[in-house]
Amino acid sequence: MRVCSSHRKYLKTRRLPACVSKLESMAAFIFTLLFLRLSVVVAMATPAIRESSGPSGTCYDWGESTLGRVSVLEGEAGWLSCPLFLHPSLYNYSSSQKAGHNLVWYRLPDGHDLEQPITYSAQLSKERERLWLQPAVANDTGQYTCMLRNKSHCSKMAVRLAVLRRKEASVGSECDLPVATAAGQVVIPLQWGKTMDCPDWQDAKNMSDSPPTVTWYHECQQPERWTSDREQKDVGLQIHFMVDQYQGLYYCRVHYQRAGRALVFTRSVNVTAVYSPRLPKEPSVLQPTQDQVFTVKPDSDVRLVCRGKFPYLDSAWDIWWTIDGKTLEDLADTRFSRTNKQVSYDYGDRIEESVLLIQDFRSEDLAKTFNCSVKNERGFHTRRAHLQEEVSLPSVELGCGLAVTLVLMLVLFVVYHVFWLELLLLYRSWFGTDERYTDDKEFDVYISYARNSEEEQFVLRTLRRVLENELGYTVCIFDRDSLPGGTITDETLSFIARSRRLLVVVGPGYASQGSQALLELKAGIDGVLGGHLRVILVQYKPVRRQDWVRELKRTRVILALVRWQGEKSKELTSRFWKKLRVELPVRRVGSEEAGLMSSGSRSD
Repeated sequence: MRVCSSHRKYLKTRRLPACVSKLESMAAFIFTLLFLRLSVVVAMATPAIRESSGPSGTCYDWGESTLGRVSVLEGEAGWLSCPLFLHPSLYNYSSSQKAGHNLVWYRLPDGHDLEQPITYSAQLSKERERLWLQPAVANDTGQYTCMLRNKSHCSKMAVRLAVLRRKEASVGSECDLPVATAAGQVVIPLQWGKTMDCPDWQDAKNMSDSPPTVTWYHECQQPERWTSDREQKDVGLQIHFMVDQYQGLYYCRVHYQRAGRALVFTRSVNVTAVYSPRLPKEPSVLQPTQDQVFTVKPDSDVRLVCRGKFPYLDSAWDIWWTIDGKTLEDLADTRFSRTNKQVSYDYGDRIEESVLLIQDFRSEDLAKTFNCSVKNERGFHTRRAHLQEEVSLPSVELGCGLAVTLVLMLVLFVVYHVFWLELLLLYRSWFGTDERYTDDKEFDVYISYARNSEEEQFVLRTLRRVLENELGYTVCIFDRDSLPGGTITDETLSFIARSRRLLVVVGPGYASQGSQALLELKAGIDGVLGGHLRVILVQYKPVRRQDWVRELKRTRVILALVRWQGEKSKELTSRFWKKLRVELPVRRVGSEEAGLMSSGSRSD
């Protein structure tokens, strides 16, 4: 209008039609916008309603019920409730009847495309908002639609029915009682009592021509076999004193008569024992404890664990984390998330766990306050999680140090395994005690051997020469050092008593009964038992098992053998001389050590 007023002098000219045309275009544009907006509002307001043509014009189709299918056991009674009346604020059966609405059922069998009207009979009848199957047969499976209509209004909604065969239903592990519906839940405190009713038995009472009867089972036992703590009263089951073994599934079978027909259906009830309501029911935080400290590492993912105990209550409970007084939803930081799970369940008391995950933990997060809280209708408890930064060790230096330590240990092990004799001799030469200054004995070694040419040559030419000339020991040999005319036994015992070691050269011909060698061996054994003599066995040649006399076997048990290996043992640096020196008295490092360490071969 402002455009036209500014050009008022042209209203009567040829520009008047142009102004009117603009106004019409603007009005049409505004009307189009309003129409589109109204269409969007209507479409958003009724998203679940579909329109379809019916007997009375438009019919609102609410689709299939979201509560799931209804299951009925073949041969048992069952019913379908019109899902339209599950929402009393929208539809009420009594109000609908007063308003002139009529309820009609249709059926869409499995494998068919068109709905069929239901022909009511004694087996399939309608009672108020329910469609009764008395009993259900396998052909009843399919989709059922209940339509509520009058002359001006129509609404319909579908529900699916499944008629289960007995092998398809859930069966008790022992009692062969198939059940098509989910078990009811009953909670009874320990040492308390309660009376239970069979689910849906009131529906059978309303449809029955005579009062229905109920039979209860628990672990295949009927009431007549139960104790006095449980008894069936009329159609109910009363538990006077609840104990642990009364938990589990209870089955109840409802029998009733209708139109001269005997009908039955089976239901189950899951009975659970809980702690007495007289016990404290306030929740508590078990973890973190009062003094617990969580060690965290910056630039890594951190998990803070909270555990809360919730005593049994038939009400809501919650466990959650707060950061600086804000919940994770209020904080709106993607670095923080939590996962909850149940840790344990004990007669209704539960322990729940809430894990707070902090991704890419930062140093400034140490200044935040992390609280874990638990709550139920009886109380509230919260506890703070104390954080401490982990002291990081230099990983490279630590790894290198560990590697060097392992290498050194390996080298020392190898050195000791290969050179343990040399190390032992070196230690004895430095820190050992020279026995010449601690006793009054005359000889270092008394050599006992069999008097035959081969072993005697080994003793005199090799063993004696090295011990006396190379190693500096004082050696006593009876045949060389005894005086003529003396008693052999007395002189032998005297020589052995004045010696620090008895060196027995063992060969195939050693220790024949009554020989000098056997006497020396017996005297050496007595000295060992007395604690004033040590015996060394040198095996010159291998000895058969049957040649080891009783004294030798006894000595072999308490002493180790030093074996002569022939040519291998001739060198003073061989293991034979090193082992022998370990058993002989200690000698300080001196000229005799120089002779041992010198290399070169020496022949007999």
